[in-house]
Amino acid sequence: MDSVSGSSGLDALRWQTETVQEAEEDKGMLTQEDFFALMTQELAHQDPTKPVENNEMISQMTAFSTTDGVAQLNESFAEFAASMSSSQALQASSLVGRSVLVDDNVFAMTTGEQPKGKIVTDLPASNVNIYVENTAGEIIQTVPVGNVPAGESGFVWDGMMDNGELAPDGAYRFRIAGLVDGQASELKAMTYRNVDSVTLAGAGGQIVLNLNGGSSMNLADVVEVSQG
Repeated sequence: MDSVSGSSGLDALRWQTETVQEAEEDKGMLTQEDFFALMTQELAHQDPTKPVENNEMISQMTAFSTTDGVAQLNESFAEFAASMSSSQALQASSLVGRSVLVDDNVFAMTTGEQPKGKIVTDLPASNVNIYVENTAGEIIQTVPVGNVPAGESGFVWDGMMDNGELAPDGAYRFRIAGLVDGQASELKAMTYRNVDSVTLAGAGGQIVLNLNGGSSMNLADVVEVSQG
């Protein structure tokens, strides 16, 4: 008998503890039960000579339903946003070790690499040259291209300087010039950059790609993904 009594006491204590915890978690939040309890009290204490009109009652119930629906929608949207961020981070992680095309003519190179890029022009161009510049703005290599059509044209730099030596590790820039409708013009250059790692940054879960050379960019700014 003592054993049974003791077990019942423990169960009661456990139930009371769980009830208190649930009450603390719900503290400050109005539930549907709270709404109907308030409505019951309102009806019980209303002035018999001035009863609540039907339209007022319907208005109160509609307002509560709307508020409750918005709260549930916000909760569902938050869960959906968190799921989307996790999915994007997982997909972005597959870019590590690959190269992406970015709307930037500056790039980092290590000895032995052959950096790639694209020439972008709205109109055909002639006498096009690619100038490879170092961080001091000095031209270390000039690559004649000739004529390029309108649109995007890919190119590869062999990593060699004008003196026949390999360019040292560091940051470089592609500057492209040519003739468009007979006028000397600067053409747009985009470069391929290797992805070293991926970061899920900020409360909004923004995906950031960390590129070789120490720079970074948002996943949304990637123009194209390459195998290497």
